[in-house]
Amino acid sequence: METLQLPGPQDGGMPHLGTAAGGGVLLSWLAPEAVSGVGEGPGNRQEQVLKVVRYRADEGFGVPSVVARGSDFFVNWADFPSVVEVGPGRWVAHWLQRGDQGGYDYGIRVATSQDAGATWSTPWTPHEDGTPTEHGFVTVWGDGEGGWELVWLDGRRYADGPDGPATREMTLRSRHVTAGDDRGPETLLDPRTCDWCQTDVAVTRGGPVVVYRDRSEEEVRDIYLSRRVQGVWTEGLPVHEDGWVIEGCPVNGPAVDAVGDTLAVAWFTAPREEPRVLLAFSPDGGETFGGPVRVDDGRPTGRTDVVATPDGSAVVLWLEDTGNGDGELRIRRVHAGGSVGISRTVTETRSIRASGFPQLAALGDGSFLVAWTSVSPEGTTELRTARVELP
Repeated sequence: METLQLPGPQDGGMPHLGTAAGGGVLLSWLAPEAVSGVGEGPGNRQEQVLKVVRYRADEGFGVPSVVARGSDFFVNWADFPSVVEVGPGRWVAHWLQRGDQGGYDYGIRVATSQDAGATWSTPWTPHEDGTPTEHGFVTVWGDGEGGWELVWLDGRRYADGPDGPATREMTLRSRHVTAGDDRGPETLLDPRTCDWCQTDVAVTRGGPVVVYRDRSEEEVRDIYLSRRVQGVWTEGLPVHEDGWVIEGCPVNGPAVDAVGDTLAVAWFTAPREEPRVLLAFSPDGGETFGGPVRVDDGRPTGRTDVVATPDGSAVVLWLEDTGNGDGELRIRRVHAGGSVGISRTVTETRSIRASGFPQLAALGDGSFLVAWTSVSPEGTTELRTARVELP
């Protein structure tokens, strides 16, 4: 493992890694910044700044740039912003902004750049319900034609609206934007999902595949999948029937990646109070799955990420609990036949909320970039990165 050093300050956290052109990776994160003349004391931090930098295995980090800043950002340990490349030099960023009513009244803001992050468009809101409810846990991806799409968890049914009284159900929705910036309608993918588990998307030869945590009427909260087939999203179906019945949201979403039509899904589950990190492969773009393979070392906190590799295997990153609020960020390779490689520790960390969700991305040379939030004993956070090679 090679520890990397970002140019400039590393304060902040909540990283996101997105694959970019030419074998590179876009690393985005939130950093606090003091505002001169605002607040009391020299250390006051009044704004959050969304930053992005490109990393290439042969060049290292470029120069970080600012995407957006504001004193009204909604900052949550599990619901982090992102910057992704959806076409040559065309980047899409999203972040969260607090609403007028405070609390969990927050919405999504998106902006685009046509010049690889040098300048950004005026941000806009993809959801048009106008309710003072939660909108977040976003995943953005390119459509292969210069346009892009996003999915998000939408809490409009937690408020009375045109569709009737509040049912207090989170929904999964999507919206498509063409290369010419024409905005399509909002599409409902699932009318009842888990409340605060991350979404993720992989694009196979057959089209995009969305994974998320569902919520049945019986409070079964297993990982589901929806595919877009001939322009229509399929009804969500379980990746595997774990049967995890839990009354509240575990805040522990799935991860997915694909090479061709080989799909790999990693997730955390804990039926019968037995926590596990599982991985399942699909050879046909998500139509069918083999049985899941257990990845963890016995005491997982979850917070998984996954990268599918050209040789048919997958590399899984997760957080393992080592006790007393401490943990280790671990990584291992799993082969499509079910054999599991050696578990390797990337770093010691904390298993508390402030450590957030680590990120994993493939580099063009067969190695991997890992990003995570490091928490000091005093509670301050720093962004950390490392380059990892696996046999």
